[in-house]
Amino acid sequence: MKELLKELCLINGTSGDESLVRNAIIEKIKDFCEYRVDNLGNLICFCKGKKSSDKKLMIAAHMDEVGFIVTYIRDDGALCFNEVGGIDTSVVIGRQVKVGKDGISGVVGSTAIHNLSKEQRETPPKYGDMYIDIGASSKEEAEQIVNLGDSVYFSSEFVELGGNCVKAKAIDDRAGCAAMIQLIREGMEYDTYFVFNVQEEVGLRGSMVSAFSVAPDFAIVLEATTASDIEGVGGAKRVCCLGKGPVVGFMDRSTLYDKELYRMAFKIADELEIPCQTKTMIAGGNDSGAIHISRGGVRTIAVSVPCRYIHSPSCVINTDDFENTLILTRELAKRIYEL
Repeated sequence: MKELLKELCLINGTSGDESLVRNAIIEKIKDFCEYRVDNLGNLICFCKGKKSSDKKLMIAAHMDEVGFIVTYIRDDGALCFNEVGGIDTSVVIGRQVKVGKDGISGVVGSTAIHNLSKEQRETPPKYGDMYIDIGASSKEEAEQIVNLGDSVYFSSEFVELGGNCVKAKAIDDRAGCAAMIQLIREGMEYDTYFVFNVQEEVGLRGSMVSAFSVAPDFAIVLEATTASDIEGVGGAKRVCCLGKGPVVGFMDRSTLYDKELYRMAFKIADELEIPCQTKTMIAGGNDSGAIHISRGGVRTIAVSVPCRYIHSPSCVINTDDFENTLILTRELAKRIYEL
């Protein structure tokens, strides 16, 4: 699983530009299920199980990652850009990035600190104050290798930290994609739809389309979610913690989760003797927000890997949490038909 996660995280695929990720996933699942790509770019797979049911289950994760897009080329050859998905500007300045499908190297720059006013030094930078330096000396030179609308990605290696943590970009949500690939390749107890969604980071757009198309009765959304378990953060503000298992929330900014599924998840975790935790703040959101209100309504649960420094080039997760997320999801997919 770790090697699969590494491979997926190192592929670039911001919202609206997920084709490389989708192609890599297809190569891994094409011999184990039926699949199709819809008009928006969602990859919709059907995995024939050992049993059939009159209820339909969809397991979903999103392929896109947060990143940037080129909006203008300045006369000095620097690139103006904006965010694709929510990224705190404090994690952007000075970062190495890759521009376009050719992966042109660049560095995010901004006004030198000695040229900033006192007020500017005390306020977060804005995207309009930053630029990407690709080493071009003029607009004409930059236009030879970069186009407006090109995607920009964090340049970040996959690194193992300590005994059981890994760091990479795009763990949100390549972790969910990796778990779904593993489940497809293993085979399922019941007929199951697996959907790899596009454009989650810009408003749950892919899941709006795919959930309407699949029309499930139940949905399990696999995600990564913010962990703030660091020194100086206490109580509810820690949200969730690395090493304490998959996160099953009761509510976030876009969804009130099915209470029976919520209780079932913790019961299963207890029976399997794996850790499981909930979120201690009403924060964030994921594809559940679009899925649970699709058509006549979908009974929905999200199972997430706790992740430090999410939406940055250095997301960190615990690999035990990752494995236990897969274990919990596998069992949920078997028992969900009991409801």
